[in-house]
Amino acid sequence: MGRRGPRAGRSPPRGLWLFAAQAHPARPGRWAGPTGQASGRSGPAPQAGEIDNLTVTLGQSTLVVLCRFHVGAGIPGVAPHYTSPPSTFNVLFGSSWWDPSPLYLCSTSSSSSSRTFLSSPTNPSSPSPTKPRATMFLTRTEYDRGVNTFSPEGRLFQVEYAIEAIKLGSTAIGLKTKDGVVLAVEKRVTSPLLEPSSVEKIMEIDEHVGCAMSGLIADARTLVEHARVETQNHRFSYGEPMTVESTTQAICDLALRFGEGEEESMSRPFGVSLLIAGHDENGPSLYYTDPSGTFWQCNAKAIGSGSEGADSSLQEQFNKELTLEEAESIALSILKQVMEEKVTPNNVDIAKVAPNYHLYTPAEVEAVIARL
Repeated sequence: MGRRGPRAGRSPPRGLWLFAAQAHPARPGRWAGPTGQASGRSGPAPQAGEIDNLTVTLGQSTLVVLCRFHVGAGIPGVAPHYTSPPSTFNVLFGSSWWDPSPLYLCSTSSSSSSRTFLSSPTNPSSPSPTKPRATMFLTRTEYDRGVNTFSPEGRLFQVEYAIEAIKLGSTAIGLKTKDGVVLAVEKRVTSPLLEPSSVEKIMEIDEHVGCAMSGLIADARTLVEHARVETQNHRFSYGEPMTVESTTQAICDLALRFGEGEEESMSRPFGVSLLIAGHDENGPSLYYTDPSGTFWQCNAKAIGSGSEGADSSLQEQFNKELTLEEAESIALSILKQVMEEKVTPNNVDIAKVAPNYHLYTPAEVEAVIARL
């Protein structure tokens, strides 16, 4: 039996109908046309049927197929919609339209292509040609909704999206020297009616720890407030300041508390990244955190929208023998390169921890700018 429907005067094929279709590689949103053979097996012949919103996930692409099938025509009309750029792949789909039992899924995939096969056991005694079919596996959209649900590729999309949000934030730079740590942050003053001093991108956690941020500022404030409570509790309980690494660990512990159905958990990952600068018994240190709750110790690091170019410049200019003044000049000169506006005391914040936290006044920032 070929692609065409049954000829006049002949009984229609019986049982399960299968069709293969190939996405058109040069014309997104269009099919090259159904290909392959229709086949049947024992069972009553279907009269008509349809599949609504059948979703097939193939590698990195998700295909939504709206399919209407009529036995007399023999070829389904398909309207595909892509959630990512289309690529050439084959989809093999089918169903016994009268069968209300769920579809069964078998799939094979490789690095270059994926095949998905949908079938259903025949059930002649239960006609239900238009009964909605349940999707047999989670689509990317459904993986997106669950903050604790891993995709088949082992990815948490909500965490990845939170990391993407950081790339839209203002640029922040941190450099560790032998005497202390310097933080410099771009402040985006979006309106002349906005008071520049109200835009806080560098915050004090304890007298020996401060942090710069990029991403959602409200999320950063939540993390900073938690860190402040932890450092004060530690000081009250043990009579000594909390180490910079322990402070960073406390922040990352809160960043990991996202989930569903628990009162103490957050509903989503924090969309902020921090550069935590501090000075303790181990000397100066700089840590970088991301929304996944992971942290790294760094000698120099840039985050935010201009982080790629800033990191490249840091690799060229950083050395472990830098003084605090040299680190200030390097951080501000790199910010000047990646910022869209002219550097002024109103759109830049600078702080240092050496050994105590100090946020520069506008006059001190102006003095650093004058050295560039």
